[in-house]
Amino acid sequence: MKILALLGPTGVGKTAVAVALAELLRARGEDPVAVSADALQVYMGLETLTGVASAAEQALLEHRLVAFLPSDATFSVGEYSQLAHAEIDGLLAAGRRPIVVGGTGLYVRAALGDLDLRPPPPEGVRERWTSVLSQRGPVALHAVLAQRAGWAAEGIDPNDSQRLVRALELLDLGELEPPEGPSQLWSKEMRHPTLLAGLTMEREALYAAIDERVEAMIAAGVVEEVRRAHALGASETARKALGFRELLLGDSDMMKRRTRNYAKRQLTWMRKLAGVRTINVTGRDAVAVAHEILDSGA
Repeated sequence: MKILALLGPTGVGKTAVAVALAELLRARGEDPVAVSADALQVYMGLETLTGVASAAEQALLEHRLVAFLPSDATFSVGEYSQLAHAEIDGLLAAGRRPIVVGGTGLYVRAALGDLDLRPPPPEGVRERWTSVLSQRGPVALHAVLAQRAGWAAEGIDPNDSQRLVRALELLDLGELEPPEGPSQLWSKEMRHPTLLAGLTMEREALYAAIDERVEAMIAAGVVEEVRRAHALGASETARKALGFRELLLGDSDMMKRRTRNYAKRQLTWMRKLAGVRTINVTGRDAVAVAHEILDSGA
């Protein structure tokens, strides 16, 4: 039995396609379960902001590895990898079909393959860049990275302090690989047979969908959700969720711009992956897309 993996940028409609896939699979006598491969959907209390499947969607398709950590907890890809492997292996052993759903590249990789996680940096390297960060701020740190390794800076948001520090650490250690070298983010080697479906959308349609999604989040009370998480001491990891800081500042337009930029990077990354069947979903309903995925060899 193949794992079905749905990749794609935020706002492209992965959850709707997963639900449609589940309905078609059940008609074939299967028992599907969705496994989230998202770095931020793990947090309770941030379900609206991070795009966790709604209660109605979860009634149609069980979703695992969503909303199980308090917002003040830290979480790593290594911890996620262990949980995802256990969920997927258990589902396959029970004869159930896993549908891995994600847009976070490293977490999709962690769910489907084995990560060779790098050890922590030697003492002093992190402190150096943390000091520069505190003195000059993340945007200046991003500029340093862009000057030294522009290809690495392109994939990191200028405000993502943790990833900027880590990238500069690895660069100092000679362990940051250019895109033409072996990539930590992807490999053709999967732990189980997997059909990779990469959902794409024409850029203008995707940007319009993102803007509509942000407005719908605001109407659903996402500002209050973020304020509650902030008051409860949300961890630095949880605060990486797109829009967390912008909504605290009341700047929904900035949230839209950041989300559009992130979606653009997700599309660029996904289109470079080996073994991914890309499907343009522009103007199509989720059922038609689900049929195409299953007809391609699932």
